[in-house]
Amino acid sequence: MTALVGVLAEAWGEVRVHRVRVVLSLVGVFLAVLALTTVTAVGAMGRQLVTEETERIGGRPATVLVEIYPEGVELDRAVATAALDTFVDRHEVRWSTSGGWGTQAPVRFPGGTQLVQMTPVDPAYGLIHRVVVEDGRWFADDDVDRLAPPLVVNRAFADAVGPAADPGGLPAVVLGGETPVTAVVVGVVDDGQDYPSAFLLADHAERWLPVGQDGSGVTRELWVPDDDADAVVSLAQAELTGAVPGTYVNAYRSDSAEGLQVLDLVLAYGVRGAGLFALLLGGLGVLNVGLVTVRQRVREIGVRRSFGATSARVFTAVLLESVVATTLAGAAAVVVSVGVVSNLPLELLGGYGLSLSDVPPFPVRAAVEGLVAAVGVGALAGLVPAVVAVRARVVDAIRY
Repeated sequence: MTALVGVLAEAWGEVRVHRVRVVLSLVGVFLAVLALTTVTAVGAMGRQLVTEETERIGGRPATVLVEIYPEGVELDRAVATAALDTFVDRHEVRWSTSGGWGTQAPVRFPGGTQLVQMTPVDPAYGLIHRVVVEDGRWFADDDVDRLAPPLVVNRAFADAVGPAADPGGLPAVVLGGETPVTAVVVGVVDDGQDYPSAFLLADHAERWLPVGQDGSGVTRELWVPDDDADAVVSLAQAELTGAVPGTYVNAYRSDSAEGLQVLDLVLAYGVRGAGLFALLLGGLGVLNVGLVTVRQRVREIGVRRSFGATSARVFTAVLLESVVATTLAGAAAVVVSVGVVSNLPLELLGGYGLSLSDVPPFPVRAAVEGLVAAVGVGALAGLVPAVVAVRARVVDAIRY
C-alpha cells in the first residue's frame, strides 16, 4: 500500500512539473469525456421524452387494444361492453379503459355553439396514457355518479369557456344535442392544439352523446404485464369472438415498446462509439507528450535505475503519470457535464407541445463510463512511453 501511494505521489509530482504540456495534451481527452457523458445523459432525457410521448399515444408497455366491430348486423353495444367487462374481471386486469374512441358533440360556448371532439375514457386512461393535468385534476372513480358530467379539457376549450361565474366554482358549459346537459370543467391539459377538445367519462358519453350510430364498435385498452401481453391478445380474440356472436374481434399491442428498443441501440452503440473514437484521438495527444517527456527524462531514469529502481517500478511510475492525468481530466469533464445537464432549460420543450413529467436524474452510468474511459485511454497512452523507459539501458541513460 505504501509503495502504491509513493508511486501515485511521484506520478502527481511529474504531472505538476510538466503541467502546461500535460494540460494542452489533455484538452482532447477532456472534451471527449465531456461529450460522451453529456450526450449519454441528454440521450437518457431524450429517450424518456420519446417514451412519454409514445405512451400518451399508444399507452404504457404493455397496452393491449381490444376492438369489437359488427359484421353485417348492428352491434349491441351493451352486450359487447358486458363481455369486455367480464373478460377484464376474469383475467384480473387491474387497469383498463375505454379505447379512446372519439365523437363530436355540440358545445354551447359563450361565443356560440361549436362542434367539439370528445374522447370518452375511464379514470385509468390518465394513468395508462400519462395524461398531465396542468390545472385542476383528472377523473376520479366516484365522478361517474355525478349528475353534471365532469370534463377534462384542453387549453383552447378552457379559454373558450372562460372563468367560472361564481367565485371558487367550476367553469360550466352546456353540451348540446337532443338532450342538453350542463357539464363542469374539472381539469385542463395542454396538448398544444389550437382547437377545443375534451375528455369525458365513457358512462356519461353513452348517456349524453350520440355514440350509438350503426357500424360503430366498442374498444377497450388493457394495461398488462409485458410478459403476459401475447397471452392476453390470444385469449381476447378467442373468448370475445364466442361471447359476442356476429362480430369481428381484433386484439393487438398498441404501445411502442419495440420501437424504443431501436432507440436504445442507437444510444448504446452509436453515441458511445463516437465518444470512444474521440477519446482515442485525445489519447494520441497524451501518447505524444508522454514519449517526448520520457526522452527528456532519460538521464533521470538512468540515475534511478543505477540506485536500484526496478523495471517494474519505472514502468509503473511512467504509466501512472498518464493515468493520473487523464483521470483528472475525466473527473473535471464529468463535473462540468453534470452542471450542464442539470441546468438544461427543459421548459423550452413546452413551446413545441412536449412535456417531460418524469425527469430522469443524471445517469450514474454515464459518469462511471466517462471515468473508466478516461482511465483506459490514459493506460493505453502511457503504455508505450512506459515500455520505452524500461528498455533504456543504465549506461546509455547516464551518458545521455
